[in-house]
Amino acid sequence: MRTNSLSFWIIMFLLCATQYLAAQVPDKIKVACIGNSITYGYGLDNPDKESYPARLQEMLGNNYDVKNFGKSGATLLNKGHRPYKDQEEFQKAMKFAGDIAVIHLGVNDTDPRDWPDYRDYFVADYLALIDSCRKANPKVRVIVCRLTPIWDRHPRFESSTRDWEDEIQQAIETVAQTAQVQLTDLHEVLYTYPHYFPDAIHPNTQGAQILAQTVYSAITGDFGGLKLSPLYSDNMVLQHNCPIQIQGTDNAGEKITVRIGNQTHTTITGTDGHWSVTLRPLTANENYTLAISDSKQKVTYHHVAAGEVWLCSGQSNMEFQLQQATTGPKDIPLSDNENIRLFDMKANWQTDNKAWTATALDSINQLQYYQKTKWSQCTPKTSATFSAIAYYFGKTLYDSLQVPIGLICNAIGGSPTEAWIDRSTIEHQIPGLLHNWPHNDYIQKWVGERALTNMKNSHNKLQRHPYAPCYLFETGIHPLQQFHIRGVIWYQGESNAHNVNVHRKLFKWLVASWRSYWEKPDMPFYYVQLSSLNRPSWTWFRDSQRLLMQEIPYTGMAVSSDKGDSLDVHPRDKKAIGERLARWALHCDYGYNLTPSGPLIRSARLARSNQVILDFDYSQGLRTSDGKAPSCFEIAEVDGLYQPATATIQGNQIILWSEQIRHPRFVRYGWQPFTRANLINEEGLPASTFRTEISR
Repeated sequence: MRTNSLSFWIIMFLLCATQYLAAQVPDKIKVACIGNSITYGYGLDNPDKESYPARLQEMLGNNYDVKNFGKSGATLLNKGHRPYKDQEEFQKAMKFAGDIAVIHLGVNDTDPRDWPDYRDYFVADYLALIDSCRKANPKVRVIVCRLTPIWDRHPRFESSTRDWEDEIQQAIETVAQTAQVQLTDLHEVLYTYPHYFPDAIHPNTQGAQILAQTVYSAITGDFGGLKLSPLYSDNMVLQHNCPIQIQGTDNAGEKITVRIGNQTHTTITGTDGHWSVTLRPLTANENYTLAISDSKQKVTYHHVAAGEVWLCSGQSNMEFQLQQATTGPKDIPLSDNENIRLFDMKANWQTDNKAWTATALDSINQLQYYQKTKWSQCTPKTSATFSAIAYYFGKTLYDSLQVPIGLICNAIGGSPTEAWIDRSTIEHQIPGLLHNWPHNDYIQKWVGERALTNMKNSHNKLQRHPYAPCYLFETGIHPLQQFHIRGVIWYQGESNAHNVNVHRKLFKWLVASWRSYWEKPDMPFYYVQLSSLNRPSWTWFRDSQRLLMQEIPYTGMAVSSDKGDSLDVHPRDKKAIGERLARWALHCDYGYNLTPSGPLIRSARLARSNQVILDFDYSQGLRTSDGKAPSCFEIAEVDGLYQPATATIQGNQIILWSEQIRHPRFVRYGWQPFTRANLINEEGLPASTFRTEISR
């Protein structure tokens, strides 16, 4: 009897102890992942372990209970073809009554059966779903998600999906504001990874991992601590004389303090992990200290300058190093200047004519194309391998302005224009450019062939390459995090000269893309007209570049045809080109009274005796570079049937005539791929080649 009694009390003690210990352990936080096939993990080998909710459970740990309530094909719209509220997964989610509800719905609502007829119900239906979650658990924390990307490979992308997805994204933002719930962006974090979506809708395991990490950060506020653009380093240059943003990421709710000079600014990191402060205009100075701190860490940058910051970009002629230029041996020893600072973004792998290793290809898919770098002072060592054109541009600015100059060089040999444009612009303006890009007609043949050679060892049908549309914007421009710049100088076009008409559109979109990214609609953009080279299409391309200057505001063009090489696409005389670009900046942006360009054709009109009178801008002191009569002028009565014209200089005009052309209607100048045209102005700046119609 005593034994039985003792056993009874032992059991009672153990039960009480268990209940007591259970009471000391808080209930797990329940996370309900509500969504469609993307939430479910469709297309993954093992959704139970590889879907984003499964990965999220691993990240959150044992204090959380994450459940997957994804339903393939489900629509948010209650009148859609498969309403989520009519599915068993919805009932299970409501019964689960999550403490946190993560909702990612709307992708299937881009179906023609849904959005055209029922779009007006979307916001109301979404709010009703949120209300259902709140009824199931009045204390629920709701996180709604901007949609994951739908890619150009989707069969309905151009006909409907692209535009309807845009409208649904806006509707989701309206829902978040109206319901006063947290919004997290699943679109932005994946928008640079099209190769993570094999069927253009469903992410693979890498994509699911990014989704899980994004939702994890949204739930916990853990964004990995204080992070800043790679452009922040010792010796950096900040733009002076205007308010500038200092921005970065940190854990949600962190107090950020930014100190520079006599300024101190504080802010709180948002729920999306982003923070920014706006500095009052800085006075030009070469030795500021910039300190950025949160509650746990402090980052200090020394020898920070305030001055003029320019981005120098394009392809190999901008990449062309000072040590390769004809004037390099003389100027490199004289280049020591602590007030010229260089940020040189070099590629990890050159696009030479060889196959890349599997490791290189994988890194490129991870968007790890550029070497790590930091700001450095201009010295003979650093200038030698820096862009020659960028160096001479910066030196000319410094000699005139006498303030610190920051030069960011980001140029990739052989790169086409389309590689530098943001994805959204291409998706909405010319989506055909993205389709099987190495083989399509938009891409210059050499560009596609070189990319295919580099990618020869890849078995990934969606392998990325630096020449691919959008890639260099996504890896080389977007990571700059809108670091404040004064303007851009650009030397590129050789890899797009095969199709003048397409480039004319691409270049406009490029300039608009960068101005939109930097939120500067009037950002200066000065570019180099292609030089002389024996390539037949270059006559038309150069003239297209001349016309683009008239069509795009706040641009200027440096003529380089007089510095060309008939056999080499990389002429070595870069000093004059850098200085010509600087003339545009000094004239337009810094108010210097100097001539920014050589003669640019303004008009051609018919005078007596069938003579043609040409008027030019920037024609003061019109003369020739060799002291001979003006050469390379032609006139025609029928376009395409040109005859050489005799040309004379009268004041600031050119007078043309030809005994063979009785009724001239067209005139052109320097219309040879490699031209020896010799017209210059009093500054010695060459006239642009051109083709124009004669007015009567």
